[in-house]
Amino acid sequence: MPRQNRYQTGDQALVRQLNRSVIMHHLRESAPISRAALAEKSGLNKTTVSSLVFELIGRQFVREIGLGPTSTGRPAVLLELNPSVGCIVSGEIGVDFISVICTDFAPEILWRHQEQTDPSTGQAVIMERMLSTLEQAVQVGRSIHGQILGLAVGVPGLVDQATGTLLLAPNLGWRGVPLRRILEERFPLPIFVDNEANMAALGEHYFGAAQGHEEVLYISAGVGLGGGIVHGGGLFSGVGGFGGEFGHMTMDPAGEMCNCGNRGCWETQVSQRALFRHVRQAIEQGQPSLLLEAAKGDLGRLTVPMVVDAARAGDRVALTALDRVGHHLGIGIASLVNALNPELVVFGGILSLAGDFLLPPVEQELQQRALLWNREATRVVLARHGFDACVIGGVATVYQNILTQPY
Repeated sequence: MPRQNRYQTGDQALVRQLNRSVIMHHLRESAPISRAALAEKSGLNKTTVSSLVFELIGRQFVREIGLGPTSTGRPAVLLELNPSVGCIVSGEIGVDFISVICTDFAPEILWRHQEQTDPSTGQAVIMERMLSTLEQAVQVGRSIHGQILGLAVGVPGLVDQATGTLLLAPNLGWRGVPLRRILEERFPLPIFVDNEANMAALGEHYFGAAQGHEEVLYISAGVGLGGGIVHGGGLFSGVGGFGGEFGHMTMDPAGEMCNCGNRGCWETQVSQRALFRHVRQAIEQGQPSLLLEAAKGDLGRLTVPMVVDAARAGDRVALTALDRVGHHLGIGIASLVNALNPELVVFGGILSLAGDFLLPPVEQELQQRALLWNREATRVVLARHGFDACVIGGVATVYQNILTQPY
């Protein structure tokens, strides 16, 4: 009999945890909301909802925010997730930058820092700079709301989900970096490490352009090209956590060499490097361009905003380069739409700044290459958080963990 009681207690505890998670998710999606409305949406009885809400208020995850109307005409107390329960710190190690934010639980950005980095300075220097910046964010968060709920870091490479090890970041030249262990040694917090595009996909699903969509393809284009898949409302990572590495699909067996060691990867056609290559080739062939003046005669100083500004000014070199990249982007997206049949394709990363010029050729390729039924079911949109998609995705990663297991 004692053994049976222990099993019953365990089962009851698990059910209660699951029900708390249900309440938290409904609050995220529907707040402000009353206890009665929570019961209706969740399918839980009112007594259970009241008990769970009482617990969550006690843990400061939920707060009451005043009275609202009901169908009976009697005012009801409205609830929402408590932005002040604690802070979340999220960072991204890019190929040539680091970015860190600290948010509350709303989540609103309370502090941010971004700086350019030079990959040639080496892994140790960049990691120490990142750790120092994360420490600043943690101090800010603790000074504002007392506790840090979790810390997440996104990286442009393959991450072993079991160990949090960065196995390979070809555009950084990093291999076998035990990121989670390094972070855990500095920060006694829940730590999350993932590929930057996976985090960005989750961020757009929770807080961005993909809210309310259960089947989403996310494409991030910058120095490299990454991707993420939201399937059934959750992130699809594959058996080893490496799902979504679309940038290394072979698109041209005789094409440019990729930093991964393969030839003709999609990211050799769709990245800021590809964009700048087209610009340089055109100018070297004698085509006039505003970009030569914008870069002060040094095409190694080209930036995506420079190319976008030139295109808006009608510069033919910039427009042609963006059109070429857009068509290559569309060819790959059409193939992925045929394979995955998503509701939504979200395009982010630094190249999304050129969305006005890239999306028309993308749509043209979709019309020509995607199956009719897939084409009609799928829209292509720009990421809401653009360059911030990964760090917002890190916040979403911590957020999701808390909503699934509030305590």
